[in-house]
Amino acid sequence: MDKPAIERAKEHFGKILEDQMIRMEKIKSMPDWIDLDQVKPIIIGIIGGDGIGPFIAKEAQRVLEFMLEEEARTGKVEFRVIEGLTIENRAEKNKSIPDDVLENIKQCHVTLKGPTTTPRKGDPWPNIESCNVAMRKELDLFANVRPVKVPKQGINWMFFRENTEDLYALGPNGIEVDEDIAIDFRLISAPGSIRISRLAFEHAKENGRERVTCVTKANVVKTSDGRFLENFYKIAKEYPDIQADDWYIDIMTAKLVDEKRRRDFQVMVLPNLYGDILTDEAAEFQGGVGTAGSANIGKQYSMFEAIHGSAPRMVKEGRAKYADPASMMRAAAMLISHIGFPNKGKKFEMVLDICGQYEKKYVLTGRDTGATGAEFSDYVMETLNDPNIESRWGEYTKVD
Repeated sequence: MDKPAIERAKEHFGKILEDQMIRMEKIKSMPDWIDLDQVKPIIIGIIGGDGIGPFIAKEAQRVLEFMLEEEARTGKVEFRVIEGLTIENRAEKNKSIPDDVLENIKQCHVTLKGPTTTPRKGDPWPNIESCNVAMRKELDLFANVRPVKVPKQGINWMFFRENTEDLYALGPNGIEVDEDIAIDFRLISAPGSIRISRLAFEHAKENGRERVTCVTKANVVKTSDGRFLENFYKIAKEYPDIQADDWYIDIMTAKLVDEKRRRDFQVMVLPNLYGDILTDEAAEFQGGVGTAGSANIGKQYSMFEAIHGSAPRMVKEGRAKYADPASMMRAAAMLISHIGFPNKGKKFEMVLDICGQYEKKYVLTGRDTGATGAEFSDYVMETLNDPNIESRWGEYTKVD
């Protein structure tokens, strides 16, 4: 038995515990929610990211500015472009988010962010932490919110994925004890599971949803998943008019493809890793991860983004202009609703349904066999100008 290796592992784990206990105190002392209704102007940061990110961010920004033209003119909103979140700059600074970039992000109330590259073992980049994970921790963006809607199939899901804990939070902090044993760490806390559960129930209450479902593997992962589930039901008691139930992650992945059961699910709340997996599966129903956006919500800041990767191969092969910007536009629609213009956000979502799922006047293939992102953006803005958009959407979305 290698006792020195065991002692090193104990010391390593002890440091992780110290850091997380400090983090718990910070969470408990966080300021309350910012009231964006009282903010003028609301500063919207546009972050291109890397790979195809700058290309699709540019198109999403075009439509976002088109929709908020009056608000920008009257000083209700202000747009800022934030540079420097490329993998090249992050690698040079050896930081997930360079200090100057983070400071610029903190000067914005909300950001719309393109995908960023996360180095993996064997890549030519230093082993820096995921930019997304770092941003979620730095800004305490504890809720990853992902909607999936396919009206013709009766699918209308909203996922609340805890964003700052679980395996992802401590992913860079694993330890190779010796040449035989490697261990990663998983964190689930009471403050973390309580606040994500409460946000899910609040969404259900405010939007007339009748059911909130918790997804874990608490029958096997008894300690950490058990704590998440325990706190879910603790919060559920505060909302007696909403049905609360729980499912295990393995059977839930099956039930999402079960045509008899999947329409029953409404709001789902999950730890980080399960949420990442399940929302990617769910996105396939509305056309794939390239069509899905997400929100990262905190009490002081919020960040909206595509849920797919940066696709550096498309850039290398000269195909970036054919990248589909629909995912970032979905995120932009969520951003518009979040900052206080829900009618405009809903209209944007309807137009994306029409353009991306039903009419498909321009089809994006990622190659020159399909449309460019700019052509799709023009199509979206043209459709936004249609005064009969709601009736047009209603015809397309009658449930089969």
